Amino acid sequence: MNVGVEHRTADSLTEACEVRIVDPEKVAATRERLPSLAETDGLADWFKVLGDATRARILYAVLEAGELCVCDLAATVDVPESTVSHALRWLRGAGVVRARRSGKMMYYSLDDEHVRMLLDIGREHLRHRDGGH
Repeated sequence: MNVGVEHRTADSLTEACEVRIVDPEKVAATRERLPSLAETDGLADWFKVLGDATRARILYAVLEAGELCVCDLAATVDVPESTVSHALRWLRGAGVVRARRSGKMMYYSLDDEHVRMLLDIGREHLRHRDGGH
């Protein structure tokens, strides 16, 4: 088995080994520490949540407010209530937000602090990458 390693050249970035040598002990040790395929599939699905700008804005609105109803979310992110409702069904299904009923109203909040941490870290990463802008 050949393992690709990034090498920078003067003109380009390639993702291939210039010398094809595999370190079987390092490969075996690393494979033992990898998440299972089921876990990486789950992570990929979870990160798809942020694959839509409206869902991401809804999550950040809920992050900032703590809890919002559909009407307030629609006004905050400036999209129709039907769009917010559709996004919330998706977000609830992904286990990212939870709903609380109060009379006839439903209020939405982040499911747990892990969601908050991932949003904060993602935003910080983008700011760092873009030079703080």
